[in-house]
Amino acid sequence: MVDQRGCRAVYRLHQKQFLSPVPPLWKHRSSAAVSTQLCKDDRSYYITTPIFYVNASPHLGHLYSAVLADCLHRYKLLQGFNSKFATGTDEHGLKIQQAAEAAGKDPLTFCTGVSKQFRHLFSSCNISYTDYIRTTEQRHREAVEHFWSVLWNKGLIYKGSYEGWYSTQDESFLMPSQVGDALDSLGQEIKVSLESGHKVEWMKEENYMFRLSAFQSQLLDWLKGNPQAVQPERFHQAVLKWLHEDLPDLSVSRQRSRLQWGIPVPGDDEQTIYVWLDALVNYLTVAGYPDKHNQWWHVARHVIGKDILKFHAIYWPAFLLGAGLPLPKVIHVHSHWTVGGKKMSKSLGNVVDPLERSQMFTADGMRYFLLRQGVPDSDCDYTDDKVAKLLNAELADSLGGLLNRCTAPALNPAQVYPSFCPQSFPRAHGGRAVREDYHMLDAVKKLPAVVEKHYETMHIYKALEAISACVRLTNRFVQRHTPWKMDRKNSEDERWVDTIIHISLECLRMYGTLLQPIVPETSNKLLSRLGVQPHERSWAALNFLARYQGMDCPFEGRALGSDSGVLFSRLEPHNADKQKPKKTKKSAN
Repeated sequence: MVDQRGCRAVYRLHQKQFLSPVPPLWKHRSSAAVSTQLCKDDRSYYITTPIFYVNASPHLGHLYSAVLADCLHRYKLLQGFNSKFATGTDEHGLKIQQAAEAAGKDPLTFCTGVSKQFRHLFSSCNISYTDYIRTTEQRHREAVEHFWSVLWNKGLIYKGSYEGWYSTQDESFLMPSQVGDALDSLGQEIKVSLESGHKVEWMKEENYMFRLSAFQSQLLDWLKGNPQAVQPERFHQAVLKWLHEDLPDLSVSRQRSRLQWGIPVPGDDEQTIYVWLDALVNYLTVAGYPDKHNQWWHVARHVIGKDILKFHAIYWPAFLLGAGLPLPKVIHVHSHWTVGGKKMSKSLGNVVDPLERSQMFTADGMRYFLLRQGVPDSDCDYTDDKVAKLLNAELADSLGGLLNRCTAPALNPAQVYPSFCPQSFPRAHGGRAVREDYHMLDAVKKLPAVVEKHYETMHIYKALEAISACVRLTNRFVQRHTPWKMDRKNSEDERWVDTIIHISLECLRMYGTLLQPIVPETSNKLLSRLGVQPHERSWAALNFLARYQGMDCPFEGRALGSDSGVLFSRLEPHNADKQKPKKTKKSAN
């Protein structure tokens, strides 16, 4: 019976001698050439999103992957790194061939149309990629052909016969343990992938196999020796579990008669290269493979969704080991977005259009929500109401209110970055400052290190929690001392008011600088209002409250920038999908 059959490959070995896997490339190497290259790469950084499959329009998960990678890219630029950021579209495979046929278009025209939708979404949401790769480009085909030839020449690819379960929707071969029973829409019994729920079919065909089984021990050594290679920890453990199970050789081609839309196997026009091998090589293509990739490939990091973890943490490292190339520094994994606690589905009518929502809540609003609410190791839930409430509370009211209050003419009539008075706020407790004020200064001083730690591990939500907490502390600081009630005609009061505003503006400068990777437009607006010039917005320029440390402050006495209005416009929480943004009144205080 069909449901009792297992996956099996009947191997017809090629005569070429099989070479054992190459020595581990993640360990320290003493070669002078490599040492020179690594020194050069100390300030290089290469981050990628997955390339997105063009069988359908972009969804919220695609935008989340892109915003995560964009945040890391912008953060590294702030730190002075030479950063490359790649995204793009995966345009080959049976699923796309079928989608193009259903749409009555030739595959390339179909792919170009959907790829443009991704570009438009990313442009609308300020995704600052440096390279947008399409797998239908000639540079990519050349890279794939070369990569295949390297594996073939090492005896790591051989001709065989594959028989087993295959999911067209996932473009994935499955073991019997990964397949279960289900009913289709007509009540007919079908087999489905237990992970994705997509229908699978029994397939038997002659194709090429990759010796995946030969790399099982090396992959285990890599993960055990590099506990940070796959993050967060739960996904690292998931990969280790897979590697302790049977790891059969992998089919890496399809018969051309079944799959025409793809890159032909070099030297065999009757076979098409498996879409995942084709797609994964995109990361090398962008790096300049096969001739100019060294600068970037030594520092590669991938951002991926959890549904493609096996492809990136098992198949891809095995391919790279086989080709004699270094493994990625880190594979950052994120979970999925649900809507009202349910998986997004066209049949349920709950698919969130990210472009529409970015227009509704602004690009910065969507970026902030996704990064503030997105937790990498567990699924997150989306509702319009949640977005509006979060943006109102943290961007419009807390951060925006603080800026409005400290730059309002009633409180800051001279419209300058006022002077700090050491006597009013001495380093030793005293003056007019109270214990809570010193606690706030300590928290803000430590904030860059806290944010850096969380940005590095892609726990962006924790960084934003820390920033938001400090914004609240600064608001309490201003509220506690009520500077609007003081008499500026009294010189002591005037010095204290100026000190309160100076400290608050310094806090705002820190928040604006640290938030640049998250909300670039809002941060630019905030920093411009403070009179902070573009060259003063780097990580190195963060130096908090220099006057308190007994140093000169370059901003003291400087005129504020022009008032361009409310920092972030409020939305009505309960009717977010029907309301246009409303502007809040500026604080008179």
